[in-house]
Amino acid sequence: MKRICVYCGSGTGNLQDFQSAAERLGALMVKRGIGLVYGGGNIGLMGVIARTVLASGGEVIGVIPKALMDRELGLRSCTELIVVDSMHERKKRMADASDAFISMPGGIGTLEELFETFTWQQLKFHDKPLGLLNVSGYYDQLLAFLQHAVASKFLAQEHLDSLLVSSDELELLDSLQRWLPPSEGKWAARLDPSGR
Repeated sequence: MKRICVYCGSGTGNLQDFQSAAERLGALMVKRGIGLVYGGGNIGLMGVIARTVLASGGEVIGVIPKALMDRELGLRSCTELIVVDSMHERKKRMADASDAFISMPGGIGTLEELFETFTWQQLKFHDKPLGLLNVSGYYDQLLAFLQHAVASKFLAQEHLDSLLVSSDELELLDSLQRWLPPSEGKWAARLDPSGR
């Protein structure tokens, strides 16, 4: 595992724990020789983890749309800062450059990135591990909803289980390195010919 894509907030949230977790994760990645791929921002948890990795001597690849770069939101000290034309291109470049994904606390953008990457994994568009760093219970209600989706037969338990969840950065990194993809993709078997 050479690089992990980290999705996280462009704000720091209302708890010091969020920032501290970003700092711990960044430092642990560098200790393990793992580079950071992220959205290229200089603000929020994005900036915290990127600056932590850089300060520890690690590699940081940032990918940012030109519209955000024009607003001076890019971290110019990245090892490599890639400026792209669109959000779609940004996400593709980030995914292609990464061997695994971690979602930290964040807002709508972080959730969108998490679910798109989770969908790609479920559909077997990639076979890379995906982790959720559940700092201070931030994602507890989301995880309860996903369990509700399983109970409602819209999500297979096997696919939910492939989302690695921990509140501990070291435990999550270990889980990512041990992960094996689900045996079947979403459309490998149908319950009945109508598709239900």
